[in-house]
Amino acid sequence: MSAVVNQARPFNPQAAAVQLMISWIMAFGVFLSGFVISEPAPYELLMVGQVALWFLFGLKISRVVAPLLAMLLIFNVGGLLALTMLRTILTEQVLYVAVSIFLALTAVFYAAVIEDRPQRLKLIFQAWVAAAIITGMLGILGYFHAFPGAEVFTRYDRAMGAFQDPNVFGPFLVAPTLYLMHGMLKGRLLESPLRIVGILILSLAVFLSFSRAAWGLFLFCTVALVFVMLLKERTNAFRLKILVLSLAAVVAMVLALSVALQFEKVQALFETRTQLVQEYDGGHLGRFARHRLGFELAMERPLGIGPMMFGRIFPEDEHNIWLKSLMAYGWIGFVSYVTLMIWTVSMGFRYLLRERPWQPYLMVAWIVLVGHILVGTVIDTDHWRHFYLVLGIVWGCGAAEWRHQRALRN
Repeated sequence: MSAVVNQARPFNPQAAAVQLMISWIMAFGVFLSGFVISEPAPYELLMVGQVALWFLFGLKISRVVAPLLAMLLIFNVGGLLALTMLRTILTEQVLYVAVSIFLALTAVFYAAVIEDRPQRLKLIFQAWVAAAIITGMLGILGYFHAFPGAEVFTRYDRAMGAFQDPNVFGPFLVAPTLYLMHGMLKGRLLESPLRIVGILILSLAVFLSFSRAAWGLFLFCTVALVFVMLLKERTNAFRLKILVLSLAAVVAMVLALSVALQFEKVQALFETRTQLVQEYDGGHLGRFARHRLGFELAMERPLGIGPMMFGRIFPEDEHNIWLKSLMAYGWIGFVSYVTLMIWTVSMGFRYLLRERPWQPYLMVAWIVLVGHILVGTVIDTDHWRHFYLVLGIVWGCGAAEWRHQRALRN
């Protein structure tokens, strides 16, 4: 096991206090990403000022993070060019492109602050877990109408917490769940009960979102986490611990879901949502038919058709991130997006099992990123704030690894 070189800096109490304060502000921004009932949300308001101030006061983009910035800029250039395809440009379409650019900058921001101080990863995930627990509880309480006005945290009888859409609410909870699972499997047994309680809350909230994408993402990511940890930890004692705790967590989740299914409303919606192909999937101009027609349209419109136009031509939006890239960002955006995903996944995979202080965070973020890429074939992940956070985490960890390797050579 190679030791990580400690790049010590001269201690300055005032500078340390400033670093601590700005790190907490950054973490507060992550926390706010769990509360997006209306737009612009507090997350946008804080992050716009924060990103500007950090870069204004010297946060640097290294040569490792620069490709992330370049590919996201090219992606959004495609979005700007797609705007020129519109006969009449609406304010909401301009705002759509503006939000895309903003979210791209947040990914670069997270990568840069993590490269600068990888210790910030713990704060980021702690803030994410806190936000997930609170918004998850709101979704659960709202679903069961636990207090007057609780229905504001649901939509179509599905839990959505402090979000606008259950299909975003559910996936937002997956990374914090994996973080708690990793801590449960790696940490002390005395701390496991608290983590199991957190896992149960988040698992129930994901279930009550009745988002098939979230269910699939949750299942894929939890299995992948256990598999990767079994690859990394090769001692029989640790593997036995993983097996026992994983089985205990599965039993606890099954029991919790069994209790939830005793409610008639839960059972009825569960039976409906577990049908593999819904009416809006396979019907006339359903999801899959729209995908086929959309890809054919992309052959005729290489610069795209502009943001938010697909839903005006067809009954609903794309519900496919690859098609969304072609329609709203053109072939320029599509190629840059595919390139970015391949680059990010390969970089994270290369560093996935290296023993580093940031390795657990990279493991969780990489698995969640791969899961989001897979579910992107049936759902649009374009403006999911946490997706750009995950993207920034993987690149930040890659940049931290590059710094570590450079320090070893010097």
